Amino acid sequence: MKKILYIGNNLKNKKSNTSSIQVLGTLLEKEGFEMHYASSKNNKVLRLFDMVWNCITMSKKIDYVLIDTYSTTNFYYALVVSQLCSLLKIKYIPILHGGNLPDRLKQSPKLSKMIFHNAHKNVSPSLYLLETFKNNGYLNVDFIPNAIEMDSYTFKERNFKNINLLWVRSFSKIYNPKLAVKVLKGLQVEGFHATLCMVGPDSDGSLLEVMQLAKSLHVDVTFTGKLTKEAWITLSKDFNIFINTTNFDNMPVSVIEAMALGLPVISTNVGGLPFLIANNIDGVLVAKDHEEGFVKAVKSIVNNPEKTKIMTNKAREKVIAFDWELVKTKWFQVLE
Repeated sequence: MKKILYIGNNLKNKKSNTSSIQVLGTLLEKEGFEMHYASSKNNKVLRLFDMVWNCITMSKKIDYVLIDTYSTTNFYYALVVSQLCSLLKIKYIPILHGGNLPDRLKQSPKLSKMIFHNAHKNVSPSLYLLETFKNNGYLNVDFIPNAIEMDSYTFKERNFKNINLLWVRSFSKIYNPKLAVKVLKGLQVEGFHATLCMVGPDSDGSLLEVMQLAKSLHVDVTFTGKLTKEAWITLSKDFNIFINTTNFDNMPVSVIEAMALGLPVISTNVGGLPFLIANNIDGVLVAKDHEEGFVKAVKSIVNNPEKTKIMTNKAREKVIAFDWELVKTKWFQVLE
């Protein structure tokens, strides 16, 4: 079986959710691939050194290097590793994650070309980035969606006697967690009995700001901190609407998981979300940072239970295509 070095954020701490490297890497291991990883170093300089060191020392032992590629700091990790792989004649495959990668293509066209043009393949988990990259002249891109194991997600039909909102993400400004609190307040002002639970680690200090906002608006919000996937899936049974408030995004796994669980999803209409959610068909899309839009969408879901039932069933049908048993064949083709 093929031997693979996976380059990405392999941190396992209280400030980060489970990352792509940990999910996909584990799934590939189960299929018999020999997986090696870099890096789990907290210090950014040491992390880069560890990535470089692994590429050099394992260059004769591995068949492919997978590189999780984002638009900010990790973009430069991908740049260094990709150029080293080219020098060492190792086939490398960037996996395109950053919802803001389209801006990076415009801002850094030469550096982008150095990474993506010479790749064995570029893998896009979203049709959004697939289209964007092809429009920028990159034809060596394959669409392989983020995968989940569908057997782990039991579909449940919800009732809407009360409004119980669930938000699952890391507390980071780009995910606009404050909006979730404002939506809760907006619903309560209109007389609805509504609750909000926010699940996720504090990535950039935003958690304290969100807590302070909730206090100033006199609303009670449940903050669980980071939970395991199993724990938040169990928790989700007590909630009936999933809200995704992000300002930038690609193909968030948490939204796919919510759709699999039967939670009606309301999301901002940014990045790859309109490529995942068909508005008012299998979810609801609203404008970025639009509190009133979210409140209106919640009311529509609650007031139209039959329509919501159809919507959540269609959402479940859609994300069956993301089941690992189907997705893995696409990876087998790339890692021939």
